Amino acid sequence: MSSVESLPLAGLKVLDLTRALAGPYATALLSDLGATIVKVESLKGGDSTRGWPPFEGEHSLYYDSTNRGKQSIALDFYSPEGQELLRKMALDADVVVENFRPGVMAELGLDPAGLLAEKPGLVVASVSGFGQTGPLSQTAGLDQVAQGMSGIMSVTGPDAEHPFRVGIPIIDIFSGLFTTVGILASLIDRERRGVGHTVSTSLLEAALAISVFQGQRFLSTGVVPEPQGNDHPVLAPYGVFATADIPIIIAVGNEKQWRELCELVGDAALAEHPDLATGKMRTDHRAELKQKLEALLSAKPGAEWVELFRKAKIPTGPIYNYEQVFEDAQVKHLKMVQTLKRADGSDLPLLRGPISIDGVAPNVQKAPPALGEDTLNVLRELGLTQDQVDGLLKSGIVRAR
Repeated sequence: MSSVESLPLAGLKVLDLTRALAGPYATALLSDLGATIVKVESLKGGDSTRGWPPFEGEHSLYYDSTNRGKQSIALDFYSPEGQELLRKMALDADVVVENFRPGVMAELGLDPAGLLAEKPGLVVASVSGFGQTGPLSQTAGLDQVAQGMSGIMSVTGPDAEHPFRVGIPIIDIFSGLFTTVGILASLIDRERRGVGHTVSTSLLEAALAISVFQGQRFLSTGVVPEPQGNDHPVLAPYGVFATADIPIIIAVGNEKQWRELCELVGDAALAEHPDLATGKMRTDHRAELKQKLEALLSAKPGAEWVELFRKAKIPTGPIYNYEQVFEDAQVKHLKMVQTLKRADGSDLPLLRGPISIDGVAPNVQKAPPALGEDTLNVLRELGLTQDQVDGLLKSGIVRAR
Protein backbone atom coordinates (compact mmCIF):
# COMPACT_ATOMS: atom_id res chain seq x y z
CA MET A 1 0.00 0.00 0.00
CA SER A 2 1.18 3.53 -0.75
CA SER A 3 2.15 6.14 1.85
CA VAL A 4 0.66 9.62 1.53
CA GLU A 5 4.06 11.23 1.04
CA SER A 6 4.74 9.13 -2.08
CA LEU A 7 1.51 10.05 -3.85
CA PRO A 8 1.28 12.65 -6.65
CA LEU A 9 -1.01 15.05 -4.75
CA ALA A 10 0.76 14.86 -1.38
CA GLY A 11 0.70 18.28 0.28
CA LEU A 12 -2.23 19.55 -1.79
CA LYS A 13 -4.99 21.15 0.33
CA VAL A 14 -8.58 20.76 -0.86
CA LEU A 15 -11.53 22.54 0.73
CA ASP A 16 -14.54 20.30 0.14
CA LEU A 17 -17.88 22.14 0.23
CA THR A 18 -19.77 19.32 -1.48
CA ARG A 19 -22.51 16.97 -0.40
CA ALA A 20 -24.57 14.10 -1.83
CA LEU A 21 -22.50 12.12 -4.36
CA ALA A 22 -20.99 13.87 -7.41
CA GLY A 23 -18.79 16.30 -5.48
CA PRO A 24 -17.83 13.88 -2.71
CA TYR A 25 -16.85 11.29 -5.34
CA ALA A 26 -14.46 13.84 -6.90
CA THR A 27 -12.83 14.70 -3.60
CA ALA A 28 -12.57 11.01 -2.62
CA LEU A 29 -10.52 10.45 -5.80
CA LEU A 30 -8.29 13.41 -4.89
CA SER A 31 -7.81 11.89 -1.45
CA ASP A 32 -6.80 8.58 -3.03
CA LEU A 33 -4.07 10.49 -4.88
CA GLY A 34 -2.69 11.99 -1.69
CA ALA A 35 -4.51 15.32 -1.26
CA THR A 36 -5.61 16.53 2.18
CA ILE A 37 -9.39 16.94 2.06
CA VAL A 38 -11.14 19.18 4.59
CA LYS A 39 -14.88 18.60 4.28
CA VAL A 40 -16.94 21.52 5.60
CA GLU A 41 -20.40 20.48 6.76
CA SER A 42 -23.39 22.38 8.07
CA LEU A 43 -24.08 22.28 11.80
CA LYS A 44 -27.61 21.18 10.88
CA GLY A 45 -26.88 17.50 10.31
CA GLY A 46 -23.94 17.81 7.92
CA ASP A 47 -23.85 16.25 4.46
CA SER A 48 -27.43 15.30 3.53
CA THR A 49 -26.34 11.73 2.80
CA ARG A 50 -25.64 11.19 6.52
CA GLY A 51 -29.39 10.68 6.71
CA TRP A 52 -29.68 8.38 3.68
CA PRO A 53 -29.96 4.57 3.86
CA PRO A 54 -28.62 1.94 3.87
CA PHE A 55 -27.56 2.14 7.52
CA GLU A 56 -25.28 0.13 9.75
CA GLY A 57 -26.46 1.17 13.20
CA GLU A 58 -26.27 4.98 13.16
CA HIS A 59 -23.84 5.08 10.23
CA SER A 60 -25.04 5.88 6.70
CA LEU A 61 -23.25 3.55 4.32
CA TYR A 62 -24.24 5.87 1.47
CA TYR A 63 -22.15 8.60 3.13
CA ASP A 64 -19.34 6.20 3.98
CA SER A 65 -19.03 5.02 0.38
CA THR A 66 -17.71 8.37 -0.96
CA ASN A 67 -16.10 10.14 1.99
CA ARG A 68 -13.00 8.05 2.65
CA GLY A 69 -9.80 9.80 3.67
CA LYS A 70 -11.40 13.14 4.61
CA GLN A 71 -11.46 15.43 7.62
CA SER A 72 -14.75 16.97 8.77
CA ILE A 73 -15.38 20.38 10.31
CA ALA A 74 -18.93 21.36 11.33
CA LEU A 75 -19.63 25.05 10.77
CA ASP A 76 -22.44 27.62 10.60
CA PHE A 77 -22.44 28.54 6.90
CA TYR A 78 -24.78 31.50 7.27
CA SER A 79 -23.35 33.51 10.17
CA PRO A 80 -20.91 36.34 9.39
CA GLU A 81 -18.30 34.65 11.57
CA GLY A 82 -18.81 31.33 9.83
CA GLN A 83 -18.50 32.91 6.40
CA GLU A 84 -15.35 34.76 7.45
CA LEU A 85 -13.86 31.46 8.59
CA LEU A 86 -14.94 29.77 5.33
CA ARG A 87 -13.19 32.46 3.30
CA LYS A 88 -10.03 32.07 5.37
CA MET A 89 -10.11 28.32 4.75
CA ALA A 90 -10.72 28.79 1.01
CA LEU A 91 -7.75 31.13 0.65
CA ASP A 92 -5.58 28.70 2.61
CA ALA A 93 -6.44 25.88 0.17
CA ASP A 94 -5.06 24.94 -3.24
CA VAL A 95 -8.44 23.73 -4.51
CA VAL A 96 -12.03 24.51 -3.55
CA VAL A 97 -14.75 22.08 -4.70
CA GLU A 98 -18.45 22.90 -4.39
CA ASN A 99 -21.80 21.70 -5.72
CA PHE A 100 -24.19 24.40 -4.56
CA ARG A 101 -26.80 25.90 -6.83
CA PRO A 102 -25.10 28.50 -9.07
CA GLY A 103 -24.88 31.81 -7.17
CA VAL A 104 -24.80 30.35 -3.66
CA MET A 105 -21.01 30.65 -3.43
CA ALA A 106 -21.32 34.41 -3.93
CA GLU A 107 -24.04 34.53 -1.25
CA LEU A 108 -21.58 32.87 1.14
CA GLY A 109 -18.91 35.46 0.37
CA LEU A 110 -17.00 32.95 -1.77
CA ASP A 111 -17.56 34.27 -5.28
CA PRO A 112 -14.99 32.32 -7.37
CA ALA A 113 -13.83 35.41 -9.28
CA GLY A 114 -13.22 37.23 -6.01
CA LEU A 115 -11.30 34.30 -4.56
CA LEU A 116 -9.06 34.07 -7.64
CA ALA A 117 -8.48 37.83 -7.56
CA GLU A 118 -7.18 37.49 -4.02
CA LYS A 119 -5.33 34.21 -4.65
CA PRO A 120 -4.56 33.87 -8.39
CA GLY A 121 -3.26 30.30 -8.12
CA LEU A 122 -6.46 28.93 -6.60
CA VAL A 123 -8.54 26.31 -8.44
CA VAL A 124 -12.31 26.51 -7.84
CA ALA A 125 -14.36 23.57 -9.16
CA SER A 126 -18.15 23.51 -9.35
CA VAL A 127 -20.67 20.74 -10.06
CA SER A 128 -24.30 21.67 -10.73
CA GLY A 129 -27.40 19.96 -12.03
CA PHE A 130 -27.76 21.69 -15.40
CA GLY A 131 -24.85 24.11 -15.83
CA GLN A 132 -23.78 27.49 -14.47
CA THR A 133 -25.98 29.42 -16.93
CA GLY A 134 -29.13 28.82 -18.96
CA PRO A 135 -32.87 28.41 -18.32
CA LEU A 136 -32.44 25.41 -15.99
CA SER A 137 -29.33 26.63 -14.15
CA GLN A 138 -31.29 27.35 -10.96
CA THR A 139 -33.24 24.08 -11.12
CA ALA A 140 -32.49 21.25 -8.72
CA GLY A 141 -30.97 18.23 -10.44
CA LEU A 142 -30.30 14.69 -9.27
CA ASP A 143 -28.82 11.63 -10.95
CA GLN A 144 -31.97 9.97 -12.24
CA VAL A 145 -33.33 13.26 -13.59
CA ALA A 146 -30.13 13.58 -15.64
CA GLN A 147 -30.38 9.94 -16.73
CA GLY A 148 -33.88 10.62 -18.01
CA MET A 149 -33.17 13.95 -19.72
CA SER A 150 -29.94 12.81 -21.38
CA GLY A 151 -31.39 9.83 -23.25
CA ILE A 152 -29.59 7.23 -21.12
CA MET A 153 -32.82 5.75 -19.76
CA SER A 154 -34.25 5.59 -23.29
CA VAL A 155 -31.56 3.09 -24.32
CA THR A 156 -31.59 1.10 -21.06
CA GLY A 157 -34.13 -1.64 -20.44
CA PRO A 158 -35.88 -4.43 -22.34
CA ASP A 159 -37.69 -2.25 -24.91
CA ALA A 160 -38.68 1.31 -25.78
CA GLU A 161 -41.86 1.13 -23.66
CA HIS A 162 -39.99 0.26 -20.46
CA PRO A 163 -37.05 2.65 -19.88
CA PHE A 164 -34.81 1.69 -16.95
CA ARG A 165 -32.43 3.72 -14.83
CA VAL A 166 -28.89 2.40 -14.49
CA GLY A 167 -28.63 0.54 -11.16
CA ILE A 168 -25.99 2.87 -9.71
CA PRO A 169 -25.90 6.71 -9.76
CA ILE A 170 -23.70 6.65 -12.82
CA ILE A 171 -24.17 10.33 -13.73
CA ASP A 172 -23.12 11.49 -10.27
CA ILE A 173 -20.05 9.29 -10.59
CA PHE A 174 -19.07 10.57 -14.03
CA SER A 175 -19.72 14.17 -12.97
CA GLY A 176 -17.33 13.66 -10.08
CA LEU A 177 -14.78 12.00 -12.35
CA PHE A 178 -14.95 14.84 -14.91
CA THR A 179 -14.58 17.37 -12.09
CA THR A 180 -11.42 15.60 -10.96
CA VAL A 181 -10.03 15.66 -14.51
CA GLY A 182 -10.68 19.41 -14.72
CA ILE A 183 -9.02 20.02 -11.36
CA LEU A 184 -5.92 18.03 -12.31
CA ALA A 185 -5.63 19.83 -15.67
CA SER A 186 -5.89 23.17 -13.87
CA LEU A 187 -3.19 22.17 -11.39
CA ILE A 188 -0.86 21.26 -14.27
CA ASP A 189 -1.47 24.66 -15.86
CA ARG A 190 -0.84 26.37 -12.53
CA GLU A 191 2.56 24.71 -12.42
CA ARG A 192 3.31 25.92 -15.96
CA ARG A 193 1.92 29.46 -15.83
CA GLY A 194 1.23 30.18 -12.18
CA VAL A 195 -2.48 30.83 -12.68
CA GLY A 196 -5.53 29.14 -11.27
CA HIS A 197 -8.85 28.43 -12.97
CA THR A 198 -12.52 27.94 -12.35
CA VAL A 199 -13.67 24.49 -13.44
CA SER A 200 -17.28 23.49 -13.90
CA THR A 201 -19.41 20.63 -15.12
CA SER A 202 -22.97 19.47 -14.53
CA LEU A 203 -24.96 16.28 -14.33
CA LEU A 204 -26.59 17.05 -17.67
CA GLU A 205 -23.28 17.77 -19.44
CA ALA A 206 -21.68 14.63 -18.00
CA ALA A 207 -24.65 12.48 -18.99
CA LEU A 208 -24.59 13.79 -22.56
CA ALA A 209 -20.81 13.37 -22.77
CA ILE A 210 -21.03 9.64 -22.07
CA SER A 211 -23.65 9.02 -24.75
CA VAL A 212 -20.76 8.41 -27.21
CA PHE A 213 -21.94 6.43 -30.27
CA GLN A 214 -25.59 6.43 -29.19
CA GLY A 215 -25.76 10.22 -29.29
CA GLN A 216 -23.59 10.34 -32.39
CA ARG A 217 -25.90 7.90 -34.16
CA PHE A 218 -28.77 10.37 -33.88
CA LEU A 219 -26.66 13.44 -34.70
CA SER A 220 -25.27 11.89 -37.88
CA THR A 221 -28.14 9.73 -39.13
CA GLY A 222 -31.28 10.98 -37.42
CA VAL A 223 -31.95 7.45 -36.14
CA VAL A 224 -33.26 7.45 -32.57
CA PRO A 225 -31.51 4.60 -30.67
CA GLU A 226 -33.68 2.09 -28.83
CA PRO A 227 -32.81 -0.24 -25.95
CA GLN A 228 -31.50 -3.73 -26.73
CA GLY A 229 -31.93 -5.24 -23.28
CA ASN A 230 -28.80 -7.18 -22.38
CA ASP A 231 -27.50 -7.24 -25.95
CA HIS A 232 -24.89 -4.81 -27.20
CA PRO A 233 -26.64 -2.17 -29.33
CA VAL A 234 -24.36 -2.55 -32.39
CA LEU A 235 -22.27 -5.75 -32.00
CA ALA A 236 -23.22 -9.44 -32.05
CA PRO A 237 -22.77 -11.89 -30.51
CA TYR A 238 -22.26 -9.59 -27.54
CA GLY A 239 -24.51 -9.88 -24.52
CA VAL A 240 -26.10 -12.36 -22.13
CA PHE A 241 -26.57 -15.99 -23.18
CA ALA A 242 -28.24 -18.90 -21.42
CA THR A 243 -26.22 -22.06 -20.73
CA ALA A 244 -27.12 -25.37 -19.09
CA ASP A 245 -27.49 -23.63 -15.72
CA ILE A 246 -26.62 -19.93 -15.52
CA PRO A 247 -26.56 -16.99 -17.93
CA ILE A 248 -23.11 -15.74 -18.93
CA ILE A 249 -21.79 -12.76 -20.85
CA ILE A 250 -20.02 -13.37 -24.17
CA ALA A 251 -18.48 -10.40 -25.98
CA VAL A 252 -17.15 -11.06 -29.48
CA GLY A 253 -15.31 -8.06 -30.87
CA ASN A 254 -13.61 -9.32 -34.05
CA GLU A 255 -13.67 -12.04 -36.71
CA LYS A 256 -10.98 -14.13 -35.07
CA GLN A 257 -12.98 -14.36 -31.85
CA TRP A 258 -16.13 -15.16 -33.82
CA ARG A 259 -14.54 -18.13 -35.57
CA GLU A 260 -12.98 -19.42 -32.35
CA LEU A 261 -16.33 -19.14 -30.59
CA CYS A 262 -18.03 -21.22 -33.29
CA GLU A 263 -15.38 -23.93 -32.99
CA LEU A 264 -15.57 -24.04 -29.19
CA VAL A 265 -19.37 -24.36 -29.10
CA GLY A 266 -19.13 -27.26 -31.55
CA ASP A 267 -20.35 -25.76 -34.82
CA ALA A 268 -17.42 -24.37 -36.83
CA ALA A 269 -19.65 -24.18 -39.93
CA LEU A 270 -21.75 -21.52 -38.18
CA ALA A 271 -18.97 -19.01 -38.94
CA GLU A 272 -19.71 -19.48 -42.67
CA HIS A 273 -23.50 -19.25 -42.41
CA PRO A 274 -24.67 -16.92 -45.23
CA ASP A 275 -26.63 -14.73 -42.80
CA LEU A 276 -23.77 -14.46 -40.28
CA ALA A 277 -20.66 -13.95 -42.40
CA THR A 278 -19.94 -10.34 -41.32
CA GLY A 279 -20.32 -8.32 -38.16
CA LYS A 280 -23.13 -6.25 -39.65
CA MET A 281 -24.98 -9.37 -40.77
CA ARG A 282 -24.66 -10.90 -37.32
CA THR A 283 -26.14 -7.75 -35.79
CA ASP A 284 -28.97 -7.73 -38.33
CA HIS A 285 -29.76 -11.38 -37.48
CA ARG A 286 -29.00 -11.20 -33.75
CA ALA A 287 -32.21 -13.00 -32.67
CA GLU A 288 -31.54 -15.96 -34.97
CA LEU A 289 -27.89 -16.03 -33.89
CA LYS A 290 -28.74 -15.97 -30.20
CA GLN A 291 -31.14 -18.87 -30.61
CA LYS A 292 -28.51 -20.96 -32.40
CA LEU A 293 -25.80 -20.19 -29.84
CA GLU A 294 -27.97 -20.86 -26.80
CA ALA A 295 -28.96 -24.26 -28.23
CA LEU A 296 -25.25 -25.14 -28.40
CA LEU A 297 -24.41 -23.55 -25.04
CA SER A 298 -27.07 -25.65 -23.30
CA ALA A 299 -24.67 -28.62 -23.52
CA LYS A 300 -22.49 -27.41 -20.60
CA PRO A 301 -22.70 -25.40 -17.36
CA GLY A 302 -21.85 -21.73 -17.57
CA ALA A 303 -18.65 -22.01 -15.50
CA GLU A 304 -17.20 -24.52 -17.97
CA TRP A 305 -17.95 -22.26 -20.92
CA VAL A 306 -16.38 -19.28 -19.16
CA GLU A 307 -13.18 -21.25 -18.55
CA LEU A 308 -13.05 -22.44 -22.19
CA PHE A 309 -13.70 -19.00 -23.68
CA ARG A 310 -11.22 -17.26 -21.40
CA LYS A 311 -8.48 -19.68 -22.46
CA ALA A 312 -9.26 -18.76 -26.06
CA LYS A 313 -9.03 -15.01 -25.22
CA ILE A 314 -12.72 -14.47 -25.87
CA PRO A 315 -14.07 -11.88 -23.40
CA THR A 316 -16.55 -13.63 -21.14
CA GLY A 317 -17.70 -13.79 -17.58
CA PRO A 318 -20.52 -14.63 -15.17
CA ILE A 319 -23.16 -12.25 -13.82
CA TYR A 320 -22.48 -11.80 -10.11
CA ASN A 321 -24.51 -10.46 -7.26
CA TYR A 322 -22.48 -8.40 -4.78
CA GLU A 323 -21.90 -11.34 -2.45
CA GLN A 324 -20.32 -13.23 -5.33
CA VAL A 325 -18.34 -10.14 -6.42
CA PHE A 326 -16.41 -9.97 -3.17
CA GLU A 327 -15.71 -13.72 -3.24
CA ASP A 328 -14.15 -13.56 -6.71
CA ALA A 329 -10.49 -14.56 -6.79
CA GLN A 330 -9.45 -11.58 -8.93
CA VAL A 331 -11.23 -9.08 -6.68
CA LYS A 332 -9.53 -10.62 -3.66
CA HIS A 333 -6.17 -10.54 -5.41
CA LEU A 334 -6.55 -6.82 -6.10
CA LYS A 335 -7.28 -6.21 -2.39
CA MET A 336 -10.08 -3.85 -3.25
CA VAL A 337 -11.51 -3.99 0.28
CA GLN A 338 -9.72 -2.45 3.25
CA THR A 339 -11.00 -2.45 6.83
CA LEU A 340 -10.71 0.73 8.86
CA LYS A 341 -11.94 1.89 12.27
CA ARG A 342 -14.39 4.74 12.56
CA ALA A 343 -14.07 7.37 15.28
CA ASP A 344 -16.43 5.35 17.50
CA GLY A 345 -14.22 2.27 17.20
CA SER A 346 -16.49 0.30 14.87
CA ASP A 347 -14.95 -1.57 11.94
CA LEU A 348 -15.77 -0.48 8.40
CA PRO A 349 -14.86 -2.64 5.37
CA LEU A 350 -14.43 -0.10 2.60
CA LEU A 351 -13.67 -0.16 -1.11
CA ARG A 352 -10.35 1.54 -1.89
CA GLY A 353 -9.83 3.90 -4.79
CA PRO A 354 -9.32 2.40 -8.28
CA ILE A 355 -6.09 4.18 -9.35
CA SER A 356 -2.69 2.57 -8.69
CA ILE A 357 0.48 4.67 -8.87
CA ASP A 358 3.74 2.99 -9.91
CA GLY A 359 2.00 -0.36 -9.52
CA VAL A 360 0.99 0.39 -5.94
CA ALA A 361 -2.70 0.41 -5.02
CA PRO A 362 -3.99 3.34 -2.95
CA ASN A 363 -4.35 3.04 0.78
CA VAL A 364 -7.47 4.52 2.37
CA GLN A 365 -5.84 6.97 4.74
CA LYS A 366 -8.77 7.50 7.10
CA ALA A 367 -12.28 6.20 7.66
CA PRO A 368 -15.12 8.53 6.62
CA PRO A 369 -15.32 11.13 9.39
CA ALA A 370 -18.05 11.67 11.92
CA LEU A 371 -19.65 15.13 11.75
CA GLY A 372 -17.14 17.60 13.17
CA GLU A 373 -14.63 14.88 13.97
CA ASP A 374 -11.68 17.02 12.90
CA THR A 375 -12.93 20.53 13.75
CA LEU A 376 -10.29 21.24 16.37
CA ASN A 377 -7.41 19.94 14.30
CA VAL A 378 -8.52 21.86 11.20
CA LEU A 379 -8.79 25.15 13.09
CA ARG A 380 -5.41 24.72 14.72
CA GLU A 381 -3.75 23.94 11.39
CA LEU A 382 -5.40 27.07 10.02
CA GLY A 383 -3.38 29.03 12.58
CA LEU A 384 -6.13 29.90 15.07
CA THR A 385 -5.13 30.28 18.72
CA GLN A 386 -6.74 28.19 21.43
CA ASP A 387 -8.68 31.26 22.62
CA GLN A 388 -10.03 31.80 19.09
CA VAL A 389 -11.02 28.14 18.80
CA ASP A 390 -12.71 28.25 22.22
CA GLY A 391 -14.57 31.39 21.20
CA LEU A 392 -15.89 29.79 18.02
CA LEU A 393 -17.02 26.73 19.94
CA LYS A 394 -18.68 28.76 22.67
CA SER A 395 -20.55 30.96 20.19
CA GLY A 396 -21.78 27.94 18.24
CA ILE A 397 -20.07 28.96 15.01
CA VAL A 398 -18.35 25.56 14.88
CA ARG A 399 -18.95 22.24 16.57
CA ALA A 400 -16.48 19.53 17.51
CA ARG A 401 -17.30 15.86 17.99
